[in-house]
Amino acid sequence: MSELHRESAGAIAAAVRSGRMSAAAVCESALAHIERLGCPKSGFISVYRDRALLRAEAVDKIVQAGLDPGPLAGVPFGVADHFDVIFQPTTAGSRLRAAGPFARQDAKAIRLLEAAGAVLLGRQNMDEFSYGFVTINSHYGTTPNPHDERRLAGGACGGSAAAVANRTVPFSLASDINGSIRIPAALCGVIGLAPTFGDLPRDGTQPLVDSLDVVGPIARHIEDIILVRDILREQTPEPDARPRGTLNFGRLKGWFDANIEEPMRAAMAPIWAEHGRVSLELQHVAYARAAASVIIAAEGANLHRKSLIDSPTAYGPTTRDRLLAGLLMPADDYLQASRFQTWIRTRGARLFPHCDLFITPAAPGYAPLIDEPYMTFDGAKISARSHLGIYTQPISLMGLPSIVLPLAHTGPLPLGVQLIAAPGAERTLFQAAQLLFEQGIAAVPEITA
Repeated sequence: MSELHRESAGAIAAAVRSGRMSAAAVCESALAHIERLGCPKSGFISVYRDRALLRAEAVDKIVQAGLDPGPLAGVPFGVADHFDVIFQPTTAGSRLRAAGPFARQDAKAIRLLEAAGAVLLGRQNMDEFSYGFVTINSHYGTTPNPHDERRLAGGACGGSAAAVANRTVPFSLASDINGSIRIPAALCGVIGLAPTFGDLPRDGTQPLVDSLDVVGPIARHIEDIILVRDILREQTPEPDARPRGTLNFGRLKGWFDANIEEPMRAAMAPIWAEHGRVSLELQHVAYARAAASVIIAAEGANLHRKSLIDSPTAYGPTTRDRLLAGLLMPADDYLQASRFQTWIRTRGARLFPHCDLFITPAAPGYAPLIDEPYMTFDGAKISARSHLGIYTQPISLMGLPSIVLPLAHTGPLPLGVQLIAAPGAERTLFQAAQLLFEQGIAAVPEITA
């Protein structure tokens, strides 16, 4: 692997803009890396080679003309399989729409990134229709964890995290409902941002849950997370843009202190010792998980109602069963879950007069084995597909932005910490993330597998 694959998006763009490196060479190197790793190990399941090379050549011509292609000049990236790409079917990890309809234009996020000089390489593997935490896909295969190919990459957008962790691309775009960005970021040892609902454009993406889906970046460098988000926000004023002095961290206990495996507890000890002196417990988090599950099942099933009736066998069996169960859910259950969501969002907002942000584990422990995709919860062995997000799912229901960082010194596999802020306070998350990297508490691990 060349040194190019270790560079940040910002460093690659600076080299391309200065003429020290050509966008075409960067693109060829990334495409060759995908080919060496293969699909879905690379994280990619669709590669648009001709498009990418034409785009990279256009960037080089802009540089040769003495103009600036933008802050992401020549930077390769990928998107999860539920982003529209012009003239391609938006398959969202399924075979249901493999024959069409075809997208009439790229998703807005892709257009904004390419307008800033970036180069789309292709789309990345995910759980079918984002319904899962494992990226075990019955249509496109299982994307393994780059640190240990026997283990899960996490999901739903595991291909996007794997492609960043294995250094194919410096960043990917994906979506998060319950932890679809944050869980694979934690298990693959990279950074994943689930922003405030509505912060980044979803136009041209295939949602599962309209009331919860958010678009966000995955990267190896916090500066790239900030850069990509700034581009996607189109200079929209920040709700919380003021720089802060000393940050006041808090530790969420109760639900977020249960079911932590020993390696994770040991990895969290330094951050708790340094930044977790204030402890608070949020009540009724178990109900929040239940409410989120009800909302997802009901909205997802409603979205797929016609296809489930017309083409049930086009779905993978696990996805089909979960969506069919959602069709049978009483309307009263959905209404009660929505009312509870409103209540707990109000409760969550009351946390922030006490602290600027809160810390929790991102996942209970190391990535489970692909051949044994289970985890322990309250002493019982349960499915990782539906339960890996026990610490991320309640945060999404409360509408709080959060970022996952890889913890330093975690043993043979990555582990992640989740930072949580008030709605609109992404700048607080970034300031805290930069502090943890500077202190050596967070660190992106090298691939050793």
